[in-house]
Amino acid sequence: MAGSSSGWVAGLTAAALAAVGLLAYQASATAPADLRSGTKATGSASPSASAGHAGPGASGKPAKDPLALPPESGSGERVVYALADRRVWLVDEGGEVVRTFRVTPSAVSPAPGTYAVTSRSGAARGSDGVRVEHVVRFATVEGITVGFSAAVDDSTPRPDPVRRTGGVRMARADGSALWAFATINVKVVVVP
Repeated sequence: MAGSSSGWVAGLTAAALAAVGLLAYQASATAPADLRSGTKATGSASPSASAGHAGPGASGKPAKDPLALPPESGSGERVVYALADRRVWLVDEGGEVVRTFRVTPSAVSPAPGTYAVTSRSGAARGSDGVRVEHVVRFATVEGITVGFSAAVDDSTPRPDPVRRTGGVRMARADGSALWAFATINVKVVVVP
């Protein structure tokens, strides 16, 4: 009897080790790339838990990192503005993201393409009547000037779709960072 119970325990141990090995493999296969490679993700914000998806690997594909710089967003020092993601990235000369943050888009948006900062104002009144600071202008669409700014009261309301305004709003801290980064002629890449 002792021989058969030790065989049974050995078989059970082998099955348990195989199960643990399979679970470890599955966990490593679905881990974010930055955890598998040992690199650290960059960004000033963390993804929202209410992103509206079931979680990594739910569709069989790896989950998209919401903080990752969009592909085909240019090279060198630039501001990248993703219209669909409602996000801005500040990218240094070496292509490293130094900051990323969410924005509230304007009622009028520029077409995807490459622009440059054309003018800046430390303080102004937005086309919607709101007092704003750190205004960085980079495009004109049908006579409407489009630029980044932060409301002095730190609000980021949705734009009135009836009013044709061009202010892309962000939190004041993000506006300060963009102001320091996006000087005249700095490239602004708008992606879909």
